[in-house]
Amino acid sequence: MSYKKITPTPISGNLWFQATMTLPAKGRGCHLITEHIEKIEELAQFKVGLCHVLLLHTSASLTLNENWDPAVRSDMEVMLNQLAPEEGVNYTHTCEGPDDMPAHVKSTLIGSELTIPIHAGRLTLGRWQGLWLCEHRNCAGTRKIVITLTGAPASNPPPHTNGNA
Repeated sequence: MSYKKITPTPISGNLWFQATMTLPAKGRGCHLITEHIEKIEELAQFKVGLCHVLLLHTSASLTLNENWDPAVRSDMEVMLNQLAPEEGVNYTHTCEGPDDMPAHVKSTLIGSELTIPIHAGRLTLGRWQGLWLCEHRNCAGTRKIVITLTGAPASNPPPHTNGNA
């Protein structure tokens, strides 16, 4: 086994940033959201680090998958509906509609958080990878995510002078 060092030596310093983002309402299915995360200006402040994304909902999910062919996203929706169908299962949690309990199952199977490496102010993704919001409800509203960035700063900040010259 071998590995390639991305940073030749350990980097000192630690930077944290956190924000919430409201994603627009989407129809049922899998939707690319990579560009929304990449628009966070503070990403550029990190030389190396991690981007953690948490979805604050229980009937949608986040995953990392192909970003090139939209057929992958529609095929994924077909497969998820076979894994957790709305009909033919005797769910007991039905008070929010027939699509709600299958949405919870899909969310549990896929997950509600992702952690992506940051290098040189950008998300480190494979050539064909993108972040997906998987919307499992028929008529969902907006979705809120929390984005946390942590890591070493892109450049060392000037020393703190506490107001004394």
